[in-house]
Amino acid sequence: MNTYQRIVLAARPKGEVQPENFRLESLPLPSCGEGEVLVRNQFLSLDPYMRGRMSDAKSYAAPQPLDETMIGGTVGQVIESRNPRFAVGDTVVGMFGWSEIGLSDGALLRKVDTTHIPASAYLGAVGMPGMTAWYGLNHIMKPKAGETVAVSAASGAVGSVVGQLAKLQGCRVVGIAGGKEKCDYVVNELGFDGCVDYKAGNLRADLKAAAPDGIDAIFENVGGEVFDAALGRTNAFARIALCGMIAGYNGEDIPLKNARLLLTNRLLVQGFIVTEHMELWPQGLKELGQLVAAGKLKFRESVAEGLAAAPDAFIGLLKGRNFGKQLVRLS
Repeated sequence: MNTYQRIVLAARPKGEVQPENFRLESLPLPSCGEGEVLVRNQFLSLDPYMRGRMSDAKSYAAPQPLDETMIGGTVGQVIESRNPRFAVGDTVVGMFGWSEIGLSDGALLRKVDTTHIPASAYLGAVGMPGMTAWYGLNHIMKPKAGETVAVSAASGAVGSVVGQLAKLQGCRVVGIAGGKEKCDYVVNELGFDGCVDYKAGNLRADLKAAAPDGIDAIFENVGGEVFDAALGRTNAFARIALCGMIAGYNGEDIPLKNARLLLTNRLLVQGFIVTEHMELWPQGLKELGQLVAAGKLKFRESVAEGLAAAPDAFIGLLKGRNFGKQLVRLS
């Protein structure tokens, strides 16, 4: 193998992401310099935050540059090393983006053990999505046993972990997801107490039935109508971890009809970016890894085959077509 493929951002989307916003390129294999590590990526993580990076609007992170490898988390195997910290064959997690190959000085690489945890899980339940769930639940929502926790996008990579962690803490957990299949999975496989299918057309009534005693904490991934409905069920002093607003990722305004409840119910609303809390990652990843290894934290993956499939898989992710964590298998 003398060449490898990568996908770059060819043009910024206007509204919904289109396949032509990306370009597949072939490049010569880079040489491994002193102190460097060459990695063949096995899996690429696709995540909603990438849509925000594709825009050049002001945000919490710099926009994805045009004609550069699309940003993204990866897990792969070291195929050449001139760095004493890494050996050929090591499995490593990095941010090599939408690319079959990565070259690194090792600074941002994390060696992981695949004995009891599959490599792909380090991009999901034992990776950034898992940490997002762990941080939002434990440091913002801070639920007590017996309280009711609501989680939107409940079958996704983040929401599924939030709900399971809340159940382990003795909470009543209500998910919100799109479609009967996802709701059945959330209740029957993940152990949530209930799940509301927002596509069924009775969101508010169904949420009232699922959370008859109100909601004490919300993990919000969606925004829009789903968030409004959950706000309408909040108890006084409920805590809200604001993780994502996928309803507005194409630049739409997201109206909030129940905003007055922020005052009348004295709600705590905290937006957060999990990469701003790296000092907590060792603790969180250790706990998540132990739970996955022990079979106490379940996860589901949607896997697209081959780098060329990444754009369509990403567009599907933004439309909710994936089930669980969206990955691309690269090798």
